[in-house]
Amino acid sequence: MTHEKMLPASLPLDGDCPILPDALTGTEEKQEALRDYDTIRRSIEYLTDHWRDQPSLEALSDHIGLSPHHLQRLFTRWTGGLSPKGFIQAVTLDNAKKMLDQSASVMETAFEVGLSGSSRLHDLFVTHEAITPGAYKAKGAGLTIDYGFHPSPFGQALVMVTEHGLAGLAFADPGEEQAALADMCTRWPRAHYRQDQQATGPYARRIFNPSAWQEEQPLRITLIGTDFEIRVWEMLLKIPLGNLTTYSDIAEGLGKPTAARAVGTAVGKNPISFVVPCHRVLGKGGSICGYHWGLTRKRAILGWEQGQVSGGA
Repeated sequence: MTHEKMLPASLPLDGDCPILPDALTGTEEKQEALRDYDTIRRSIEYLTDHWRDQPSLEALSDHIGLSPHHLQRLFTRWTGGLSPKGFIQAVTLDNAKKMLDQSASVMETAFEVGLSGSSRLHDLFVTHEAITPGAYKAKGAGLTIDYGFHPSPFGQALVMVTEHGLAGLAFADPGEEQAALADMCTRWPRAHYRQDQQATGPYARRIFNPSAWQEEQPLRITLIGTDFEIRVWEMLLKIPLGNLTTYSDIAEGLGKPTAARAVGTAVGKNPISFVVPCHRVLGKGGSICGYHWGLTRKRAILGWEQGQVSGGA
């Protein structure tokens, strides 16, 4: 693990972390992306509630209020090729259990290899460094964190960066942006926050665009947490796209087989959602549980990733 020095001291932000008006506005294309996710979100909620009945495309389109043709086209474009029926199959409990069984050897290999630094940690080609534990205990004092809201396949994304790289990634449904920002600010309450869409924009465009995931240009992230949390988050980075694991498996990989509960707490505190793929961790029985930004969004991310892996197959 490489530790970075703190930034020069800066004044903490007084009061709440305000969202400036232009953070939530944008081009028609950006607004369309957010509308698309709202349609997908409502579709996923319906499919999740009725998956045992294997609802038809017509039943889903009637519930959503779109024609079957329009909904099918939107859904397959959003997932990268999965139809609503394929999505149901991707996120059912039975499939999750099968993926866990298939992932066992992959995860064991990843844990044993101990990938780090500029190696390919997972599909985003991430290189990571960590703030020292002492700096974490200072609750962000001396850190300047730029933030911005950007449309993503999973709703508004709050992107937070330091001069060292991506430090935070959160999600918000419409009207919940202020709450998401406040939640993230409490993690490092003594940091200095400033809104800068230009600083965060390149990260947002790259994170959610698979064609930009390039080994030659790894995405830099900065992990800010306790020593144990950082070790857990590093384990998350080793979970390949299309694979799943459990809290107990991560505890085993850390050499602490009785620490599954502590692992679960650390996973829940992961500040860089999606990039550090805590959504790929399931309950021991394969249940999709425990996601800070909502279970519907977790299912959406898992289904979207299955579309990237299968190419719609």
